[in-house]
Amino acid sequence: MLQFNFAPFPVLETENLILRQISSNDDDEVFALRSNPETMKFIPRPLAETIEDAQKFITDCNASIEKNDLINWAITSKKEDKLIGMIGFFRMQPENFRGEVGYILNPNFHGKGIMKEALDKALQFGFQTLNFHSIEAVIDPRNTASENLLIKADFKKEAHFKENFFYNNEFLDTVIYSLLKK
Repeated sequence: MLQFNFAPFPVLETENLILRQISSNDDDEVFALRSNPETMKFIPRPLAETIEDAQKFITDCNASIEKNDLINWAITSKKEDKLIGMIGFFRMQPENFRGEVGYILNPNFHGKGIMKEALDKALQFGFQTLNFHSIEAVIDPRNTASENLLIKADFKKEAHFKENFFYNNEFLDTVIYSLLKK
């Protein structure tokens, strides 16, 4: 069974990005992401209504990182240390050598290859450092941008569950994509 230790926090670097720990200084950017109905359209979580909601998200996230339950990075540009998105591994299954990747990006940065670059680095960390055998992504099938990103990253569609998730008074479909260690 896998064991995780995220101390010290692993800062990751790509050609254009720094993936670092989310801090209380990111609360405005986290609030902007998590309070935006368009950004959160395919993420079945309540919208942040106050800056305190964003601060609680950051605090809870970092507490879970300290317990080695998940890892979540702030995506920042090398040019400016400002959170433009987040990516991380959640619902990790150490007994199955498997984790779920999740991500969100400020709409002003869509279509620029940023999330592909961040995803590639996160996947490398997941397979090489965390020693996952497989990584899954659970998405809303209406989220074609996320689906296209996963396909570009060589994920394969494993399942499409019809109306298996009840959120906000409606039944939603769930699609699972997976990538095996090469």
